[in-house]
This record gives sequence, structure tokens and C-alpha cells, in this order.
Amino acid sequence: MPSPAFRPSLLAGLLALALGSVADARTPVLGDDPYPSTYRPVPAGPVLIRNATVLIGDGSRMDGADVLFRDGEIRRVGRDLDAPAGATVIEAEGRWVTPGLIDVHSHLGVFPAPALDAHQDVNEMTNPITAQVWAEHGIWPQDPGFATALAGGVTSLLVLPGSANLIGGRSIVLKNVPAETYQAMKFPGAPWSLKMACGENPKRVYGQLRNVAPMTRMGNVAGYRNAFIDAREYLEKLDDEEPPKQDLRLETLAAAMTGEIKVQVHCYRSDEMAIMLDLAEEFGFQIAAFHHAVEAFKIADQMAEAGTCGALWADWWGFKAEAWDSIPENLLLVERGGGGTGCGIVHSDSPEGIQRLNQEAAKMIGTARRIGIEISPEHAIRWITQNPARAMGILDQTGTLERGKMADVVLWNQNPFSVYARADKVWIDGALLFDRNDPTRQPVSDFLLGKDHY
Repeated sequence: MPSPAFRPSLLAGLLALALGSVADARTPVLGDDPYPSTYRPVPAGPVLIRNATVLIGDGSRMDGADVLFRDGEIRRVGRDLDAPAGATVIEAEGRWVTPGLIDVHSHLGVFPAPALDAHQDVNEMTNPITAQVWAEHGIWPQDPGFATALAGGVTSLLVLPGSANLIGGRSIVLKNVPAETYQAMKFPGAPWSLKMACGENPKRVYGQLRNVAPMTRMGNVAGYRNAFIDAREYLEKLDDEEPPKQDLRLETLAAAMTGEIKVQVHCYRSDEMAIMLDLAEEFGFQIAAFHHAVEAFKIADQMAEAGTCGALWADWWGFKAEAWDSIPENLLLVERGGGGTGCGIVHSDSPEGIQRLNQEAAKMIGTARRIGIEISPEHAIRWITQNPARAMGILDQTGTLERGKMADVVLWNQNPFSVYARADKVWIDGALLFDRNDPTRQPVSDFLLGKDHY
């Protein structure tokens, strides 16, 4: 049985209401983005995909259905749709259509291929609290991993700092399009996320230095609390006649407390996840997802109650002590939390795994089948489309094939959860950016092109 969540005392709860949850009465912390998105969809004509098996992304499915998109948006999903003038019509009998896949945990661009020290821009290991750094300022758009992820059907991804620090900095949502600058990939209107990490990583990185906190899990929690205490004080002063000087570190933490920045937490053990939920309650913020979270099944009800997703691997475990107590059914139990209101996500944390998120999800279908539970394709697709979009704050724009949403669409040669499945065509905002049968529609990094000249 899942262990009960730890809850703060009544006094602590009242203090949080009085001090920590000031977000409700405050004006927004963040002003205009100083590095705004310059992303512009590639112009494209209307497209009608006919007679496919369509997984909408919200748990529903249509067989023998058509998908129409134009002007970068999904217009209709139905049967016997008329093709607009000038539309590209694709006969797709026997093939499947899904929303573009979304990876909620990636380090593409900040730890690109080839994996050299010169390319390691994922961890700012100068202090356990580096909320002031932004992953976007370390992204290398020429990372060949973006193109290989696109070939696997990935149209959007959350790029996070690493887990060496207690608080690693801001994460950024990208559209998976070829570009010269990260701003041209920056998902318009997507919120930032704050990356936090608990457990072994930060205490190992700083503990080995000696006399540098944290060295223990006690030190981890003290570090989070001190940081948010400072941020709470900063937040309270923003409405003063003379507000404080802008502080990039405290600004990010304060914006997490007001909900302007979502919170993503790298955490493996259930006891630590329970503590992190208490931390969130103490300082008035919500955790969007626990990442990796091999013991999430033990606190599935508490996670569902908090509205926190579990962003999980299908079968990675045992590579360090905190990753030891894993079960293959982890994701299945997480989404059954709260009477079936839990949120399960399949993520990669890998430049290889992001190329086959569909197959990672298929492993969970196989796990369920072995214990007598049949998971339908229309259910499983949510783990790599709708649910990550929810955790990233972009579900209103993508993640499902609903009218008015971005035309981020994948055409598969067959059931995407087959080991033989491949993405034949990938559209982003209605533009065909990958075609397996057309080399001119297969992006190649300038970095890879350049090596052929020497």
C-alpha cells in the first residue's frame, strides 16, 4: 500500500497561507521576455490525410478517418471530408495518424552530440542553487539529435538543465524545427519550467568537495527552503514603492511561487517526493511533474491529489541506489492514483530514447498485457502527447488533434506501438518537415555537413 504523505503542521500550514501563498494577491513577477521567440511556421498549403486510423491524443480513436489541416491548424477530423482547392491529398489506408510526439525531459542542444566536455552546457556546477541560469542560453541548434528526434515523430520538447544542482535553472520548450538560433525554435507562448533535483546527484556533486553544502539529504532540503525563503521575501517586496533591484535568481524562484514558471523535479524515491510535495505546500507552488520517479507508484494517490504527473521511463532502473526499488508497472499505478485521475508520461532523458518514444510507450503496453491489463493505442498515445503537453503548459496549443490546435501531425506506416512502426511523414504547424521517402525533407545539421569538407 502507498505510504501516507507527510503533511506540515497546522502552524506551518497557516504560515504558508500567510506568507508563502502570496501569489494570489500579487501582480505577475515576470515582465516581457528579453529573448522572445522568433519562431515562424513554414508556409504550407492545406493537407488532407484520408482513410487512416487516427489517434486523437485525448483517449479517443477514429478508424477510416480523415484529417484536414490548413494555415498551420487542425481544421477537422472526420470521415468523407472534402479536400479544399489546392490541397495535398494523402491516401493513408492501413496507416495511422497521431499528434506530434512530445518529450518532457530532454537535454538536446545543451548536451549535444558529439558528447564532448566542450559541449557540456547542461550543468552550471558553481553553486547548488543556480535558478538564475536559463537552459536556452546554452542550446546549440546544430545538435544532430534534433533531426533524429524529428525522424522519430517528436515535434516539441522540453530542454532542461541537468540534475547536478538542487535548483538547476529555467527549462525551455522548443518546436523541433531546423534553425540557426534557439529563439527561432522557441515555442511561442510556452511557459518556462524550473528544474529542481533531489536525492543523490546534488549531494554527491557538492559532498565530494567537502565543506560545501549539501552533503546529505538534510542539506538538500535546507538548501531548497533557504532559497525559497529568500524568494518569498523578494516577492513580498515587489509591491513596495521602491521594489528591489532585479535579481535573476530570486525572480525565477518567485515566478515559480506565483505559477508563472512551472516546476519540474528530478526525484527517484517516494519519501523524497513526499517531502517535495510538502515543500511545494509550504511555499505555495505546484509541482508539474516528478521526473524519473521510479518509486512514484508508492505515492500515486498523493501525486494525483496534487495534480502532479509522473514522467517515467518504461524500464530504466538499478543504475544507482535511489533507482533500485523499481517495478515495471510504475506508470500504470501512477495513472490509477486518485481513483484513476493520475497523470502518466513516458519521457526519454536520452538522445537515443527520444528517437523512439513510441517504442518506449509500447513497452508499457507489453508490461500491462503480461499482468492481464489491455492498454489500447488510443490510451497509450496520451503518455507521449497529451500528458507531456499538460505538464509543460502547452496543451491549449498542441498535444491532441483538436480543431484550432497546431497542426503537429505524424503519419505512421502502421500502429505506432508496433516494433516495426516508423514515422513516414512529420508536419509541424502544417509544414512537412520530415518525409522518410524524400531526402530533401530530412533535415541534416550544418555541423554534420561541415565534416565532409575536411
